Amino acid sequence: MTAAILDGKALSTQIRAEIALDVAKFVEETGIKPCLAAVLVGENPASQVYVRNKQRACEKAGITSQLHCPPAETTTEELLTLIDQLNRDPAVHGILVQLPLPKQIEETRVLEAVDPRKDVDAFHPENVGRIVQNRPRFLPCTPHGIQEMLQRSNVKIAGANVVVVGRSDIVGKPMAIMLMQRGIDATVTVCHSRTRDLPAVTRAADVLVVAIGRAKFLTADMVKPGAVVIDVGINRTDDGLVGDVDFEAVKEVAGHLTPVPGGVGPLTITMLLKNTLTAARLQQKN
Repeated sequence: MTAAILDGKALSTQIRAEIALDVAKFVEETGIKPCLAAVLVGENPASQVYVRNKQRACEKAGITSQLHCPPAETTTEELLTLIDQLNRDPAVHGILVQLPLPKQIEETRVLEAVDPRKDVDAFHPENVGRIVQNRPRFLPCTPHGIQEMLQRSNVKIAGANVVVVGRSDIVGKPMAIMLMQRGIDATVTVCHSRTRDLPAVTRAADVLVVAIGRAKFLTADMVKPGAVVIDVGINRTDDGLVGDVDFEAVKEVAGHLTPVPGGVGPLTITMLLKNTLTAARLQQKN
């Protein structure tokens, strides 16, 4: 058996076309063009590529984008001043602070300073709390993209055993919370570096979401035959970009598998566009 490949790039193209139609309708009805402001501190090459991809995606969806690039030596207070300006700007509907930030900047203070109504990454404590209570304003982009992929690929989630490998605030934790909510109804286990006998836990999973940040970490012997495997990892190696899953080995065991690149990544940016439109709608009502 060879796994069916879950093509995030193709699915992303489909969803972005839907978003572009919704944006055009919103602009026609309100005269307001949604705007996303990205803040990129310093000159991290990977972040620069990612932000450029976001800008191109915004343009194609009919969303205005701004890029603010403070120098690498920017202080926390200077960055907070910029965030305050963007919070107050009625033309800006979504604010994205590209992570990681330089070491001298207090990341928590910066993320908490973003207006929760403009927090399109859903990192603000208020938005995280709303996700936990199942009344989200925005859903975090990568977990939301994964959820869309599972639902649109007709993967049965209700009652399924889902194992999330990794407990980051950006992917692992929100992914687990979203999948266990009433109406989604998965039985979720979260694994991490202290999990005992990790292969035994992952082999019990109907759906595996792997976001641990280690190249080719998940091997074929850790996967139940026929399982759905979602690889969130992006690792730069001498062989190029690889995920957290040993793709060539696992595809012979899994039922469905995402590639890297071309799997989860495109959907992350797509959900950012969706959140920016949602933010514009919420602010227009207020």
